[in-house]
Amino acid sequence: MIRGPERPSKQRCAWACADPAYTRYHDSEWGVPVHDDRKLFEMLVLEGFQAGLSWLTILKKREAFRKAFSRFDFRTVARYGTRDLRRLLDDSGIVRNRLKIEAAITNARAFLALREEFGSFDEWIWQFTKGKTLRPKKRVRTFTELPTESPQSRAMSVELKRRGFRFVGPIICYAFMQAVGMVDDHLAGCFRAADFQKGSQ
Repeated sequence: MIRGPERPSKQRCAWACADPAYTRYHDSEWGVPVHDDRKLFEMLVLEGFQAGLSWLTILKKREAFRKAFSRFDFRTVARYGTRDLRRLLDDSGIVRNRLKIEAAITNARAFLALREEFGSFDEWIWQFTKGKTLRPKKRVRTFTELPTESPQSRAMSVELKRRGFRFVGPIICYAFMQAVGMVDDHLAGCFRAADFQKGSQ
């Protein structure tokens, strides 16, 4: 049987080709606007755990994190006590860093307090980009050319810390903004950049 020429695979940001977990995440989540509070809380927690580690490590442990942290139900996590802390420290499926685990619980409580004041975390957090996804005027071609923080992420960091959040430095905040679509940093030539340019989410 004669085969025709193979169709070229989709062009992606180079980092997305390093592992299938990266590819799935890149194609379906990274840069897509998120407005669900539970998902926003999940990404804030995971970005905090990623500090000092690779994002691939977190992605591969993501289901374990979801199970360990009550599917990221922030109301439930906010009620965690000493027994839950011990349980999490004993859970080999997640990153067992005491400071990060304690920060996740603290952040759930701060998250709830912020929601009580503004109605939703979503409404509050998107103010830093005026409710829009920030896109570069000219897309860069390599990941190393992307910024690691921005004026918006620095402002977000200051406000989150003032409200009692932890592990929310400007670099973590910028990664969070990329993850939840507040920033679209897909590289030049990536099919997702083209999708977003056409308005496809």
